[in-house]
Amino acid sequence: MSTFALCAGAWAAMLGGLWPFVAAGFAVYVLWVLARPELVWAGAPVLLLVLALEAPSLPRVVTAVVAFVVVVTWAAVAVRLRARSRQLERALEAAGDTTARTPDADAVLQRGRFLLPLGLTVLVLGVLIGATAGLWGTADDQRGSWVVAIYLAGLAMTALASAWLGRHRALALRRAPAPVLRVLVRDDAQGTTEVYAADDLAALRPLFTVDLTSYDDSEEPDDDEDDEEDGEADDEELERLLDAVDDDTPGPVREAVLYGAPFDGAELVVVSADEDPDQPPLTEWSTSPVRPLSPSAGMRRAAKEKAREEQNRQLEEQARELVVDRSPVPVRRWRAGWLDWVAAALLVLWGAWFVGLWFSESAMPVWKLALLGVLGLYGVVRVPVKLAWRITADRSGLWVTGLRGPQHVPWDDIRSVRRQSFELKLRWRGDNWSVAAPRWAWFERRQGLVHPYDALAAELTAMRTDPALRPTGESTAPERGRPLWPLAVLLGLVWAAVLVVWG
Repeated sequence: MSTFALCAGAWAAMLGGLWPFVAAGFAVYVLWVLARPELVWAGAPVLLLVLALEAPSLPRVVTAVVAFVVVVTWAAVAVRLRARSRQLERALEAAGDTTARTPDADAVLQRGRFLLPLGLTVLVLGVLIGATAGLWGTADDQRGSWVVAIYLAGLAMTALASAWLGRHRALALRRAPAPVLRVLVRDDAQGTTEVYAADDLAALRPLFTVDLTSYDDSEEPDDDEDDEEDGEADDEELERLLDAVDDDTPGPVREAVLYGAPFDGAELVVVSADEDPDQPPLTEWSTSPVRPLSPSAGMRRAAKEKAREEQNRQLEEQARELVVDRSPVPVRRWRAGWLDWVAAALLVLWGAWFVGLWFSESAMPVWKLALLGVLGLYGVVRVPVKLAWRITADRSGLWVTGLRGPQHVPWDDIRSVRRQSFELKLRWRGDNWSVAAPRWAWFERRQGLVHPYDALAAELTAMRTDPALRPTGESTAPERGRPLWPLAVLLGLVWAAVLVVWG
């Protein structure tokens, strides 16, 4: 959300001609509309006032468009906040007279412990940038530093307000008996919990979504042996949780008991059956506000999830048929293709655009040279991987290329192989590897195409789950690929030469 808000502010500054300070404020306002509607009541009037003061220096069309956007979103937020009372009434009506104290009522409250220090850190950073604005080189640099400072201050205010509101509502939930509701829950492919009515056994329409985290009331171990046992148990639990996060399919529908009245922005405590039947019930509390879904939005969400499940199932079946029908091979290899080369070219062009933009100045400040050096270092590390990655499968496991050379991953250590968004992600015990390439899901579905990452992930998953489908031989050193660091060193030298000559 913060990235989208920043893009909205940049768009307003470039296309609308807004004063950069107002553009930064507009970006923060967009973030509040999306994430914290409670703050819009204060933000909208201030933004309209500043816009009115700047209106004489702006085209009337720009002023009218921005003012229209602010007023419309302000009205939409007012409708959204007014709907909370109706949602609360319906939740209390559904719960009836059934109330109880939350299971963690006497425990130390965790809500807000992350956002509070994060907000303070971002606020300090924004203050430092604003206080040192006069030390930057040109007038444009000084103005740009103030824009960044204002945006960071808005982000800090958002984080601090979220921490206070979440903690305040969580404390209110634990201080008195809360309404209790029987519901069904399911974790979607992204790890967000969907909540359904208790009689919606087919999970056709989620009522709302919320992010939950587990509650752990374990005591401190008494000795070193307990430390070691608890460490191993924690490692196993971490692996289990990472497996669930990497799983690209929704979890099963589970029975649950919900403490608290669910309305837009509410805090909840949920006790549910674990996905693993050998595990005890889970006690979880919300780490984000409740976000209700309209009937149509809930049905669209469920239909989209079913379409994803069907697509994943078809890909796995196609990959399995491909592997089963193929004659046994000693070694199987995959390598970077044209989509990866396009991704590398886009990264290089982005870097070249930065160079052309900043090197057009007569005198470049030192901080820009330092930033370009850091960005170049990122490109030096990522471009070789995009251009020359290779995965080799043999009977012992996988060989994954890297800067220092191929890394061996035994079959038993592989945890998951997934295509998530633009990335191909391979995770094994204790480490992971990823590479990204362009993807257009709508065009692929329309034309019946399969992205290379989808095909690779499905085939490797089939080999991982069925040893009979794996290659039968041992790979040789040339088949496993070479270290990529020589190419990275060459690109680094080229980038350094560009900075020295042009800087």
